[in-house]
Amino acid sequence: MIDPALRSLPGLPSLIVGRIFSQLSATTMTIAIGWQIYALTHDVASLGYLGLAQFLPMIPLTFVAGHVADRFNRRSIVLICQICEILSTAALAIAAAFHVLTTGGIYAFAAFYGVLRSFEMPCQQAFLPAIAPAALLPRAQALLSSLFMTASIVGPSLGGLLYGIGPVVCYGLSTLGFGIAFCGTLSLKLVHTIPPKEPVTFASVFAGLSFLNRRRDLLGAITLDLFAVLLGGATAMLPVYADGILHVGPIGLGLLRASPAIGALLMSWGLSRYPLKGRAGLIMFVAVVVFGVATIIFGASHTVWLSIVALMILGASDVISVVIRSSLIQLATPDSMRGRVSAVNTLFIGSSNQLGEFESGMLGTAIGPEAAVIAGGVGTILVAAAWAKLFPRLWALDRLEDVFPEEQ
Repeated sequence: MIDPALRSLPGLPSLIVGRIFSQLSATTMTIAIGWQIYALTHDVASLGYLGLAQFLPMIPLTFVAGHVADRFNRRSIVLICQICEILSTAALAIAAAFHVLTTGGIYAFAAFYGVLRSFEMPCQQAFLPAIAPAALLPRAQALLSSLFMTASIVGPSLGGLLYGIGPVVCYGLSTLGFGIAFCGTLSLKLVHTIPPKEPVTFASVFAGLSFLNRRRDLLGAITLDLFAVLLGGATAMLPVYADGILHVGPIGLGLLRASPAIGALLMSWGLSRYPLKGRAGLIMFVAVVVFGVATIIFGASHTVWLSIVALMILGASDVISVVIRSSLIQLATPDSMRGRVSAVNTLFIGSSNQLGEFESGMLGTAIGPEAAVIAGGVGTILVAAAWAKLFPRLWALDRLEDVFPEEQ
């Protein structure tokens, strides 16, 4: 059941359709390209290279994309990106159908998708504050996260099941899903305020970094999640675990990929119904530590059910951090800066998944996948302990509703 207070928010259904079907398509596609490239190479490092291919375009484009998001119509930018996603995923399906898809083609697609996400994500992250007032934003963020995680459950399950039929089916359904996401975004009605004309300067492009330097609580939240995801990238090793350690095959891979999302779904549903009342900073740090412990358990497990439980706990703890961080960023950032701050968040957080996959792939090649996952979990716990000392304002954060878009 959706909170009655959220049902009255105009534009929320369209926002949900756009975000959820985009995620559903992306996760279905990710399962397919990850399994296919591992099947082609049987090389752990190839999984790392796949994450790196998505990450590298974000480095030069992130700050430009944030500046674009604050100067132009954000909805139009997302629509253009989604059209490109439809066309590129359709091309992927055609190449697979004619058996001409190579590892180089998969890497090229991943890089192009990284370019699109560089521009799409900062704009999408600015949609919810334009719809939900500050008092309802944490609950709306939790609801969106719960539905987002539902798509994250269905997507890997579809990817694992349908890959047995053939990758063309996975890529074809992803194309259809991106088309539905486009329709949802197209129907989203937002008031576009034309920003004042200002010259494009080095300072204006990188204003997001300057703002975060002033708001140390935001900087701490973003970088804490960055290092947690970067070090705790257990999901990058799932094809290896499914094939060589747990021996569960493509369908089992889909179940493993869905497990973090199941845990996240349950937690985010709870947060949407029972929002955090206080001590948000402390809760965020505890959640990151639990994330690290769950990563260690998964890395050491050779039992399917224990691995699934560990991944569910990992997903549940991660969504707590995501809801707190996302709400804090949206509440503390003025609308005129949301594109640039969201762009930095995209680089630090969104791309940390891909960079974490690369780090896990390289470390897994060097010391073995199990040791790499366990080391990442230990590193996550150590980072949480260090950040508690480095960012006392984040540690002391109490009620999210009391955060304002100005330095306090």
